[in-house]
Amino acid sequence: MDRRSFIKKTGAVGAGAAAATALAAPAIAQSMPKITWRCSSGFPKALDTIYGAAEVFSDAVKEATDGNFNIQVFAAGEIVGALEGADAVQNGTIEMAHTASYYFWGKDPTFAFGTGVPFGLNQRMTNGWMYEGGGLDLLNKFYAKSNMISFPAGNTGAQMGGWFRKEINTVEDMQGLKFRIGGFGGKIIEKVGVVPQGLPGGDIYPALEKGTIDAAEFVGPYDDQKLGFNKVAKYYYYPGWWEGGVALLNMINLDKWNELPSSYKGVIKNASALANSVMMARYDTLNPVALKQLAGSGTQLRPYSQPILEACFNAAQETYAEISAENADFKEIHDSYMGYRRDAYLWFQLSEYNFDTFLMLQQRAGKL
Repeated sequence: MDRRSFIKKTGAVGAGAAAATALAAPAIAQSMPKITWRCSSGFPKALDTIYGAAEVFSDAVKEATDGNFNIQVFAAGEIVGALEGADAVQNGTIEMAHTASYYFWGKDPTFAFGTGVPFGLNQRMTNGWMYEGGGLDLLNKFYAKSNMISFPAGNTGAQMGGWFRKEINTVEDMQGLKFRIGGFGGKIIEKVGVVPQGLPGGDIYPALEKGTIDAAEFVGPYDDQKLGFNKVAKYYYYPGWWEGGVALLNMINLDKWNELPSSYKGVIKNASALANSVMMARYDTLNPVALKQLAGSGTQLRPYSQPILEACFNAAQETYAEISAENADFKEIHDSYMGYRRDAYLWFQLSEYNFDTFLMLQQRAGKL
């Protein structure tokens, strides 16, 4: 090869490389545009675990995009109220909300399934149904009618059953009881004579202290202790049968979602899954410590009686049948959700139940 031919060929290669470099920079910039979103939490900053899941999510998005996708998290009430997230997302006032979808069951009871319904799935079953059982696809098919898409972004696990100013032993004891209860559980418990009260977390303590309400539930030992409920009610009941595995969702405006590059959509999905895992791990770590402190300070732990649980279970079954008969969206998701529950307990009663029960008995015997 002569010198002139060599220079000609290498020059062509160099020009091609330069052109490729020139094209690469704008392409990268286009794939990682500078975007700022606002996310309204359904919770106050004081509840650092449940509110903190939104921060875990936001930090993960920022890190994965080298700071190009910035999601600002606002506490409940800073830009929209705790119970107004879905409306604000739907109409585009904000891009997304990190919240409990059952807050919006009054719009349509089908919303309740995104977070959980009475005597529904526990935390692991919820993840299984959403991620692998087709549940999230069904939810997003429904949410699309409200111009939203959602992803799991936290779970409290099974919650406690509430703080009561007096003992509740029978179904008759619940007649006329003014009980703050979140989500769809209020509709169920109303059938057994309770008067449900819908209050945001920050309004519960003064209402309970003044006797405006007789009882209140929120989450579990860690959050309830922070809110001071043990100071104004003595009896702490379990289990929270209306909240066996409460999922929090990132609910996103569908138009804004569709505008995102595919890489950012993937980041949102992965960051949501991280928040989903971290929130449960934090509650599992913090709740045992808080429960011991509450018990040590005089809180009286009480189980709901079997007659109360059975009355509420029967009321739930009756309610699901009534709504399914007139709401096709509810029925479609209900049948999938409860079908998953039926099959999952075939496995859980052999594995988790027996393993956990044996070790709990060893603990009671002082061997753990």
